[in-house]
Amino acid sequence: MDIATVALHSDAPAKPAFGAACNGCGLCCALTTCPLARIRFLRVRGPCPALDWIEAERRYRCGIGRFMRWLPQRLMLRWIAAGVGCDCRAEMGS
Repeated sequence: MDIATVALHSDAPAKPAFGAACNGCGLCCALTTCPLARIRFLRVRGPCPALDWIEAERRYRCGIGRFMRWLPQRLMLRWIAAGVGCDCRAEMGS
């Protein structure tokens, strides 16, 4: 079992079950980077520099769009797996 320590906002929602709808917990992006972030930031491990905490929503959101404005939105959404559901098998500890 691999163990990693990541820093997430204390008000972030709990991680949803694998395959459930994304709720913005931020764990996946704190651990690793998506294909777009790997290209833009040249890093595989997280935290992703594009991970944004949205205070008004009390959740994390992907901010890669502000770094890659030239990329068509449909491709961006596909490459960050938007709408696919939680694809992070990691579990949060206390």
